[in-house]
Amino acid sequence: MNAKIRKLIVQIDETRIEMGQAVTPPTRRAVAIAVIHNPYAGRYAENLDELVTIGEELGGLLGEKCVQALGIEGGQAQSYGKAAIVGEAGELEHAAAILHPKLGAPLRKVLDKGAALVPSAKKRGTLGTAIDVPLGHKDAAYVRSHFDAVEARVADAPRADEIVVAVAVTDSGRPLARIGGLQASEIKGEDGLR
Repeated sequence: MNAKIRKLIVQIDETRIEMGQAVTPPTRRAVAIAVIHNPYAGRYAENLDELVTIGEELGGLLGEKCVQALGIEGGQAQSYGKAAIVGEAGELEHAAAILHPKLGAPLRKVLDKGAALVPSAKKRGTLGTAIDVPLGHKDAAYVRSHFDAVEARVADAPRADEIVVAVAVTDSGRPLARIGGLQASEIKGEDGLR
């Protein structure tokens, strides 16, 4: 593996009651986080291929960690998202190199599909910086019940020469979703939108 991983964290967020109403089955969101060394920290590089390769590695690894934490088969996943926080000696483009060119394909492979774009967020930060990992239905971007986010935060990261990379996967939409729009049961799966 090209990524120098200092730390892996996996968290589950399970909602059982919302506004006094039972959520049955509970909605569950998993987020898997890798704290990695940034090979380009402190210097400008025209070519960021090393981070692109690291993103590809992390897409599969973090996706697997989420599915395992949820205790489901990959095909049972409903939503996904990705995010990165670059330490002070890095630049925002370092996060883009990890998240955009190649992270999605191995994540989709773990989940047995994923026609919709993987929602993403990126920022620069320091120790304990939090980021909201945006979520959307993996097969149809217009499913409103799955517009959501889950927070990712590591108390001792990112250090100046690190990047925090997070992938989130859910087995459901928001608790008690009721604002209409395309329902998950109505997905045609033709274009990643509907």
